[in-house]
Amino acid sequence: MTDALLFAAQAVLPIFFLIGTGYALKRSQIVTDAFFEMGNKLTFRLFLPVMLFCNVYQIERFSDINPAFILYGIAAVIVISLLATVITCVFTHDNAKRGALIQAMFRSNYAIIGIPLAASLFGEKGASAAGVMSAFCVPLFNILSVIVLTVFHKEGVRTAPDLRKMLIGVIKNPLILGTVAGLFCLLIRELFVQCGIPFRLSQMTWLFEALGSIKGACTPFALIVLGGRFTFSAVSRLFREILFGTLFRNVAVPAIGLSAAYFMRDLLHLSGEHFAVYVGVFATPAAVASAIMAKEMGADEELAGQLVVWTSLLGILTVFVSVTILRGIGLL
Repeated sequence: MTDALLFAAQAVLPIFFLIGTGYALKRSQIVTDAFFEMGNKLTFRLFLPVMLFCNVYQIERFSDINPAFILYGIAAVIVISLLATVITCVFTHDNAKRGALIQAMFRSNYAIIGIPLAASLFGEKGASAAGVMSAFCVPLFNILSVIVLTVFHKEGVRTAPDLRKMLIGVIKNPLILGTVAGLFCLLIRELFVQCGIPFRLSQMTWLFEALGSIKGACTPFALIVLGGRFTFSAVSRLFREILFGTLFRNVAVPAIGLSAAYFMRDLLHLSGEHFAVYVGVFATPAAVASAIMAKEMGADEELAGQLVVWTSLLGILTVFVSVTILRGIGLL
């Protein structure tokens, strides 16, 4: 048990230390809000896509990818989103609050926290598996969010679904582009192997060193920016909704997603790197992008922002407990 606790602490505490550093920088006014705003854009448009490309390209062969691992992640997210919808509709009749709550419940901060966490838990194998999962989880989160926020929004706010615009938005997502680029280069490498061509993209050392430098800067920069975007307000007025959404995201979701994967591990041929990724998918807090999307599509943006903050704070304990349990039973 002591080994499991130390392992969890070593994996989790550096991540949340960086988040705390970002918040401290904001409070001390060493850097401005404008810096964190631009830093968030830079993270999503450059750092994360490059990191995903590198992680995917590290996969040795396509045959190393376990399709059951991907299918379970997709199915579990869909089931959780449906469960969240049913429970939230019973909990509140305010459509704007429903949209904000449901999205925060199923949409994890996989890109910023989940991917580096998987790499921290299981090294290069964890990073590669996380990169592959991102090709499916990121568009799924976006599609489900559009559906939920289209159905549940403020009265008088028109958010008629535009399937063409939604599809283009998913395709143009920088995280999708980075992952697809990695898969494409991986496919080219496989074809070169089959044809006996000796050239490899990794032989362009100047390019790979540059990409590696960007990848190395991604995680600390993204986590510091995340901490700098934290705000605390309106807690007392929205206490009931915050408590409900936070407990579902931080307690119910990891319990459902990780326990079901545990009981199906032999059937799905799951191993340590897969559970490292599932921790990132199910046990991390609500995505920062959920608050931005809520504002754009007529949901309760204030509640959405509070859910990001409080699920992130409780997420420290959630991730720690999840990692400790999985380590204790020999899955990490």
